[in-house]
Amino acid sequence: MVDAHTKAVLAGIPLLKTNAGPRDGDKWNERLKEELVGLITYVKNNKESDNDWFRLESNKEGTKWFGKCWAIVDHLKYEFDVQFDIPVGYPATNPEIALPELDGKTAKMYRGGKICLTDHFKPLWSRNVPRFGIAHAMALGLSPWLAVEIPDLISKGMITHKNPAAAAAASS
Repeated sequence: MVDAHTKAVLAGIPLLKTNAGPRDGDKWNERLKEELVGLITYVKNNKESDNDWFRLESNKEGTKWFGKCWAIVDHLKYEFDVQFDIPVGYPATNPEIALPELDGKTAKMYRGGKICLTDHFKPLWSRNVPRFGIAHAMALGLSPWLAVEIPDLISKGMITHKNPAAAAAASS
């Protein structure tokens, strides 16, 4: 089940209409425009609700995406590189989002730092093709993964804050 907050977040992300992937020429360009509108809207909504947590950019073709994402835990910002490619079967196939620097640190991750989206997100994505896009993958895939996994990795000592003085001050 989806909680009220998640429903509100989803309601603020425009649904996409064009069923096209990177190999579909002009239709992909139309899909890419819809993707950008969705991402811009989602980021704007996040900023307005004081929940700004990622930055993304892409190559010219819109097939490779990269940027930064972060989680705030105990008043400390933990920042990570994020990247993904648009799969050949997109939008029928969801993107595999990777946080390369966390590769091998949790069981909920595949080789190369790809986060596990199979159990919860993939079925939801499949039911919403072609309406879901990159913004939906961030909101329903990466965001909950960060919320669960980053605090757990911190508590196990698997990741530490980049500024030890700030971490020490926050824990005292």
